[in-house]
Amino acid sequence: MCATCGCSTAEGAVLVTAHDHDHAHGHDHSHSHGHGHDHGHDHSHDHSDGHVHDHEHTNGGRAGRLDQIDATDSRTVVLERAVLAKNDELASVNRAWFARRRILALNIVSSPGSGKTTLLERTIRDIGADVPMVVIEGDQATENDSARIRAAGARALQVNTGTGCHLEAGIVGKALDVLGPEDDSVVIIENVGNLVCPALFDLGERAKVAILSVTEGDDKPAKYPYMFAVADLIVINKTDLLPYVDFDVERCIANARAVRPGLEAIALSAKTGVNMDAWYSWIRRARQPAHV
Repeated sequence: MCATCGCSTAEGAVLVTAHDHDHAHGHDHSHSHGHGHDHGHDHSHDHSDGHVHDHEHTNGGRAGRLDQIDATDSRTVVLERAVLAKNDELASVNRAWFARRRILALNIVSSPGSGKTTLLERTIRDIGADVPMVVIEGDQATENDSARIRAAGARALQVNTGTGCHLEAGIVGKALDVLGPEDDSVVIIENVGNLVCPALFDLGERAKVAILSVTEGDDKPAKYPYMFAVADLIVINKTDLLPYVDFDVERCIANARAVRPGLEAIALSAKTGVNMDAWYSWIRRARQPAHV
């Protein structure tokens, strides 16, 4: 349940898995990946059909589905805190799972249309041979983006959230069980396009990367400060359009650093390839702690 809008990704998300076993994964799937069963807590629902089922939460001895709680009820605030706490618990499990396998996990966040998928397509084609990557694609509907990622050369799993506006740690954990990323690889989580709710939910990632296109306006970090306050890197995309829009790159970076001092920033064009090397260098540097 999102503390901002009240949606519950966990109750509506579907992992689209029909296409995921028509190719070689490079390792034996006859064994467990050890992710879904070492959470250290009890799952009271069945994941065997690829759906995430309704969670029962108890508050003051009263249990109820999240979507049955009245938004005006005083219990809502307590419930929101419980949901976020549960998400943080699962995020910690994901983070430990990544660390044991020396996997770099990146949570890619942005508003719709910033060019996230185009950036990932070019990244996979340019450095995928040297940097093994798998992608978890979050969208409310369709498999469009996961199809693009697979065409670029990386394994991908589509997560359709329905009315949900963000991914949650539990969903990412289930996706990892299906994808089984190899040790020393990079897991890229392309979150649902939204500059608000994904900022609230830790997925267990090493870094959160905020993508902002020049068509969106250089004031976005000031208008949506929390997303940029929790980001580890801002990527300003579509710089090839700078001659045609009113966007000041330096002002945008200054706005972002006003809410997150020292925030790293890269301006590039995923379409033309300008300054993509800076992004690739950042990924390679970010991988280094995983090998210590």
